[in-house]
Amino acid sequence: MTKKKKQTIFTVIALITLVALFVGGYYFTSIANELGDLQKTGTDSPFYNLEKVDQESATEPPVWEGDEPVNVLLMGVDARGFSEGEIPRSDTMLVASINPVTKKISLFSLLRDTYVAVPEHGNNRLNTAITHGPNIAMQAASDLLGIPVQYYVYTDFQGFIKLVDAVGGVDFEVEKDLYYVSKADNHEYDIDLKQGMQHLDGEKALMYVRFRHDAMSDFSRTERQRDLLKAIADKLKTTTSIAKLPSILNEVNPYIDTNLKFNDIWKLASLGFQSSLQASEQIPPMNMLEEKKVGGAAVLAVKDSDELKAYVQEVLSTGETSEDAVSITKY
Repeated sequence: MTKKKKQTIFTVIALITLVALFVGGYYFTSIANELGDLQKTGTDSPFYNLEKVDQESATEPPVWEGDEPVNVLLMGVDARGFSEGEIPRSDTMLVASINPVTKKISLFSLLRDTYVAVPEHGNNRLNTAITHGPNIAMQAASDLLGIPVQYYVYTDFQGFIKLVDAVGGVDFEVEKDLYYVSKADNHEYDIDLKQGMQHLDGEKALMYVRFRHDAMSDFSRTERQRDLLKAIADKLKTTTSIAKLPSILNEVNPYIDTNLKFNDIWKLASLGFQSSLQASEQIPPMNMLEEKKVGGAAVLAVKDSDELKAYVQEVLSTGETSEDAVSITKY
């Protein structure tokens, strides 16, 4: 696996987890207050009005003792045009697997158009699972990967913009001109970035990670997302950002929901401080996908679910994949 391939995968909601993973006991009281408010309950929860969601079970995950692998589903949504209480499909999905024994972290970027069995709701694209609640989304991701998913973190575009702005933006090299306009969105989220090194604020960073209007669409988008998240994570680890951590968390707090409790986040912070990134992979990899038509719409089907699960176990155990898989998943 190449060095670049092992860089962190982007996802909007991964950012709050990165905060927990990269910092320890700085400004404990202020940070504790903000982290404690990330777990939304009652009418503060984005899933409060969603039918068929057991709110108690959705906010009470299994107790993590800290000595077995923990897997967190990270979801980012585009909530534009949705009313309060409506749940949009997930725009980005990622599972972070953290092993407290080996001190290794593996990140799996899940292609949103993967056609899967959504528990209790038939077959559909993976990104529809969250519309039935976080428990269904976690189970769908678990069934796809073949590993238990115990926790989730959920946010939207605004949470990403707020975070990038809160850390003062990032210096980043845009690899080519990126341009796309949409009258349907009243040009609110038009994309216009020029090639070259530049300073990206929250709005421009969102343009970069959203762009998928080239030959490889979502496949190439995930590659760009990996690189930008690495830059944001590096910025979060700077002395200046650590000093501003309480205010950064305060900025993103309204846009985050999770079933991670304060003690669990603190355990992850301690574990993450001692851990290193082992692998960063697209799921399913290109050589395990095939395009199909379902109801006239194109979806991505997994050729062999057992082979995919074996691939995930290979990544988790060694951090390495076959040369064929790497060459195919690298665009």
